[in-house]
Parts: sequence; structure tokens; C-alpha cells
Amino acid sequence: MTPQLQQAIRLLQLSTAELNLEIREALESNMMLEIDESDVGVTDQEVELELEDNTPEIEISPSYVLEGSQVYDEHASSFARSDDISEVEGQNPGSLKAHLLWQLNVLNLSDSDYVVAVSIIDAIDSTGRLCCSLDEIKETLLGSIQPIPEIAEINLVLKIIQGFDPIGVGARNLSECLLLQLAELPEDTPLLNEALLCVGQHMSSLGSRNYEDILDNLDIKKDKLIQTLRLIKDLNPRPGEQYDNVSKDYIIPDIFVFWEKGCWNIELNDDAMPRVRVNSSYSNLARKIEKKEEQLTVKTHLQEARWLIKSIESRNDTLKRVACAIVKHQSAFLAFGEEAMKPLVLNEIASSLDMHESTISRITTQKYMHTPRGVFELKYFFSSHVSGSYGNTISSTAIRAIIKKLIASENKERPLSDSKLATMLSDQGIKVARRTVAKYRESLLIPASIERKELS
Repeated sequence: MTPQLQQAIRLLQLSTAELNLEIREALESNMMLEIDESDVGVTDQEVELELEDNTPEIEISPSYVLEGSQVYDEHASSFARSDDISEVEGQNPGSLKAHLLWQLNVLNLSDSDYVVAVSIIDAIDSTGRLCCSLDEIKETLLGSIQPIPEIAEINLVLKIIQGFDPIGVGARNLSECLLLQLAELPEDTPLLNEALLCVGQHMSSLGSRNYEDILDNLDIKKDKLIQTLRLIKDLNPRPGEQYDNVSKDYIIPDIFVFWEKGCWNIELNDDAMPRVRVNSSYSNLARKIEKKEEQLTVKTHLQEARWLIKSIESRNDTLKRVACAIVKHQSAFLAFGEEAMKPLVLNEIASSLDMHESTISRITTQKYMHTPRGVFELKYFFSSHVSGSYGNTISSTAIRAIIKKLIASENKERPLSDSKLATMLSDQGIKVARRTVAKYRESLLIPASIERKELS
């Protein structure tokens, strides 16, 4: 393969962010390239596509800018004791760890207890749970303080931290986390004692939804147990997550799809990356250079600049064509949702565009389409199929949507088992095995029927 072809293939699989980085590196290393700051917009060629089943026509119209940003946080790994409680130096002030250390610095603890407290806080994960035993905390103190405190002393410091905000922080298990939160409620809270007994003595029954066992042990009626469970559900099993201020990278869509004036409009987000062009001043200067070595260097830079520009144009053209083909095939999804998603494989798009499957695979990786139904990676629109009872085919995405809908409308006291779901799908002409239903349900992060059981 020629260097130009190799470059074009490599650019196909780059995300917008990666391509931006590639362009900026090229701008720094190649004097022949410059940012195209002209105000002249690039108008895409209008394309008419014949759609089946009287679905709306598609046209490609001019692109517009969607500005995106990325936020980066610096995290430090160590803290020093400080009298300035307004900020913990080197730590993201929105993190759980910084919040706990801020509260620790308010207290007037001994140096020994302070070191123990810092070790405990270091062992608390982002959910607020203490993820190691007190014996392990003791081991981490070796060489830090003398004498090494006993387990009872470490436990006393832990109790202090468990009194910090958020309530429930520093718990060693779910039961302790919920008990800490219940202990903070007013004493006259209705059914507080029943909730304390449920959480303290019957967590296994709660976890397995064995409500009959709880009713027998607590000797209460069903309506009171329902109210008790509501009280428990109002508690937060992961109190630390509200302080999990992890930075996020925002997705900048490569393509916009929207319904306007009776047709689907597809717009390529050309302005998501800087437009580049050959610097005319330097390219004209190349003709006046007499030294062969300098002339060769300039010509090499000029050739590389033209290759890069052409490769970017080729990438954008391929992306446009693939996006059009996907929208044509999945127009029903755009109009009606996941249940209308059609089966689609790479070969279908490749054949319709006279391209190789590997090209389609590259151009759909880490490229995103903004639609009326949300932002999706182009690969989302491809799915395997299941044969229906009437010779038709149903996409796996559509089947997942149907399963989700069936579970959402189920009787919570008698949730649908995977076998029952398979039977209900079969009644709709969709032949799937129970294990396939289980696989689809798990991919939707929906728990098994026994874990979905509720009293109502």
C-alpha cells in the first residue's frame, strides 16, 4: 500500500478527538499546513435516496457547529494535616476523600488518632464503604506510629468517622450502612424499630425477597411491612457516590440527524475539527528555493500536507455515505424507537456502498450520531437477528426492547421468569430460548425475577 492509502485507512478509524490531535500535531510539524479560518461554509452535496415502505426522503444539508468541551481534574494521592479547613491541598475538593478529610481537620484529635483516621479514610471507596478489615488497617499503621493501636482503639476512631457526612460512610457492609442511616432518624419515625430489625437481623431475607419469612419473624401485617420496606428503600446504600466528582469526556457527535419539513436531514459536523489548508505563501516560496536539500524538504512537507487534506476529505466522504446508508436502513427506528430496529450487518452496508466490510467497521468505530432518540455510536445500529415464526427476522436490539417493556409492566409480586418471557415472546412470533432471554436481560442490567419481587 502507498503511504497515502495507509494514512487514509488509519484516519478512518480515528475518533473526532483523536483526529483533532492528529491535525494539531501535523500543524506543528508541517510548515505547509495552516488553519483555514475563512468564513466560507462548506455545503454538502444534496443526495436523494429511495426509501422503502414510503418512509421519508433523506437529504444531506449544510453542517453546523456543535461546541463541546472536556473537563479534566487533577487528583493527588496524599494529604497533610492542616489548620486551613477551607481546602485540602492537592485533592479534588468535590471528592469524597477530600470531604472526609475536611471534616477530620475540624476535630481536635491526637496525632495517633489522626493517623489512624487518615488510614481509615484512605480505605474507604467511592461508594462510601470501608473496603478492608480493621486488622488490615492495623497492618498499614506499622512504621507510621508507635505504639501500634489495638483493634478496639481503631474501632473507636472508625465510629468517629461513621459520624461524618454523608451518613452511612465508613460502613463495612450494607447492613451497617443502613443501620447508621436509620440511627440518625427521629425516634418517633413510624416503623423505625421494624426497619432496624429488618436491616439488622433479616438482611438475607430482604436480599432474597423472602417476605413471608420476615412477616413471620416480625409478626406484623403485610401493609406494615410494605411501609417498612418503603422506609428502607429511602435510604442510600452508596452514600459516597454523590461526592464522586470524576471528570467526564463529553461526546461531540460526528453526525446530526433530525426530522424537518417531511424528511430526515443528515448533517456532518465538519466544524468539530479544525479545517486545514496548504499555506499559499510557503507553497509559492518552494519554487524560488535553489538548494536541492531545502527544496526536497519543502516539497516533502507540501506532499504530506496535500495527502493529509485529501485523507481527511476521503474520511468525511466515507462517513457521509455510511451515515446515509444507516439512516436509510434504520429510518423506522428513528421514527418509532428500539422495537422497530431492523437487523443489520456490516456486509449489507458494505454491499450497498461497494466498499469492503473492514472499511465500514473502521468508519463506524468511535463515531457518533445525534438523533431525536439520543446520541448513539454508529455501531449501535448494527445487530444480529432472530428468525420469527412467520419467516421474518427480528433484530436483537428490538427483542431487548420488548423484554424491557414486558418486565416494566409485570406484576411486581409475581415477576416474570426467563422461561415465561420466552413463552410470551413466542406468542408474538419471536422464537428465542430461555438462555437467550437471560442473556438479553442481563445485558439490560435487569436482575433475575427473584430479585425483582416486591410487595404491593
